[in-house]
Amino acid sequence: MDLKQLTYFVRVAELGSFTRASLALNVAQPALSRQVRLLEVELRQNLLVRNGRGAVPTEAGKLLLAHGRGILHQVQHAHEELGRLRGALAGRVAVGLPTSLARVLTVPLTRAFRQTMPEASLSISEGLSVALLESLRNGRLDIVVLYNAQAGADIDIKPLMVEELVLVQARPPGLAEDPPPAALALRALADLPLVIPSRPNAIRMHVESELARIGCRPHVALEIDGVSAILDLVADGAGSAVLSRNAVASSVRPSAFSLRPIGDPPLRILVALATSALRPATLTQQATVTLLCQTAEQVTRRASPPSA
Repeated sequence: MDLKQLTYFVRVAELGSFTRASLALNVAQPALSRQVRLLEVELRQNLLVRNGRGAVPTEAGKLLLAHGRGILHQVQHAHEELGRLRGALAGRVAVGLPTSLARVLTVPLTRAFRQTMPEASLSISEGLSVALLESLRNGRLDIVVLYNAQAGADIDIKPLMVEELVLVQARPPGLAEDPPPAALALRALADLPLVIPSRPNAIRMHVESELARIGCRPHVALEIDGVSAILDLVADGAGSAVLSRNAVASSVRPSAFSLRPIGDPPLRILVALATSALRPATLTQQATVTLLCQTAEQVTRRASPPSA
């Protein structure tokens, strides 16, 4: 059994498509199909059912997928152990970050990663929580940061930080800086036209849940999936937004917005690290989780508003 063939099969099975796997592996699709077929011939088993939608593992394929993940993990673990003899961790780690945190976490995390593990490589992707979680499940990402993540049979969750959600509005012309902000009552939030992501965005769902708890519903003016676009529309007067302080602080023009706490106690949302419960973490991945926790702690300290 060839490790390359096994790698190709596992990626196709996880992504459910030869096309997506060829893009992820940077391998031509005919070559990918040929290698998987050679593996099937060697094992004398059909491993994948090919259809118009993609490729689904057969019973034999599911069995090999479970073994294949373990085998490839052991290979990666062997590389890391040999790297430790040189005094360094090695291997590749793929991390997924939500857009609202990517700008504030990417640079300090990358800097710490290079200093701590110079022989390892780090890949960072940003996107919506739903897409990040799907990439974690299919093996394209090793670690993801999610809002209001829920643990499951295939997902392990580790609390990372708690972010305050604030009302974001366009700053009136000529106002150099905000006066001390008074908290907006949660019930009053329901009366404001909101520029907000579409479901099932985690912040959107959290806002709806908190308002439903007091018998209210949000007034959705526009549904926009993208922090930058939301902030542009708020600046243009299309409505208000509910975002984290970090999302605004890392924007192109943070001075264009005024921020106001929501509720008493303030509206907050949990940020967590999610990893696969089906694939054991390598030593390099474990070290990256530690670095993410340290980086998040630093970011939280910087983002906390000064006490009165």
